[in-house]
Amino acid sequence: MPTRSPWSCILWDVDGTIVDASEGILRRLTTTLEHFGLQPPTRGELAHWIGPPMFESFQTNVGMTPEQSTEAVTFYRGLNKAEGYTSSAKLFPGVADVIAALGAAGVPQATASSKPEVQVSALMDHFGLTQYFTAVVGATPDERTLSAKSDIVAEALRRLSAAGVDISRPVLVGDRHHDVEGAAEHGVPVIFVRWGFSWPHEADGAQAAVDDADELAQLLLLPDSPA
Repeated sequence: MPTRSPWSCILWDVDGTIVDASEGILRRLTTTLEHFGLQPPTRGELAHWIGPPMFESFQTNVGMTPEQSTEAVTFYRGLNKAEGYTSSAKLFPGVADVIAALGAAGVPQATASSKPEVQVSALMDHFGLTQYFTAVVGATPDERTLSAKSDIVAEALRRLSAAGVDISRPVLVGDRHHDVEGAAEHGVPVIFVRWGFSWPHEADGAQAAVDDADELAQLLLLPDSPA
């Protein structure tokens, strides 16, 4: 059955929404923090790390100064590059099917991730999803020039608009309060996915929250009305 979307374009967070990179993140964080003489997080504490930029997380979670955080990010990213940006990453069940269905319906999509853009591009290529995105948007390599979710959302909308996309009814799909708050600065509603790394209260302020990809698809795609 032909489908359409109630939204003119879809923005996607990546970590915790499309991709589960937690195994590699925990491994690299453990190596990095031990290198700097600090206690690594447990898997249960990953919710403190996955979502915001690592530059911010090293300061918030272990009390690094901005200068120390810059050094830690450089070390961490070096590990990531050496491993390959797609190492240990996997897709959350059903999400790629939703992205493909939106693509088949002609709905413009863009990533809006605080992960460095080079890594986002590598992941989308690795999983065969690049073809469905009008724009692949992520943070700058230093995670300082462009990393705040509100700025990432603005950049994603800017690139979509520059490509001729109607951005009058956007929606962001994400899994953290940073997504909700960053999108709200631009009046963009959020569909919150509960399969990521978040606390229950982080869905507060989202337009809707879903537990699986089928529920998400029902909010992003509707049966086309008969002529």
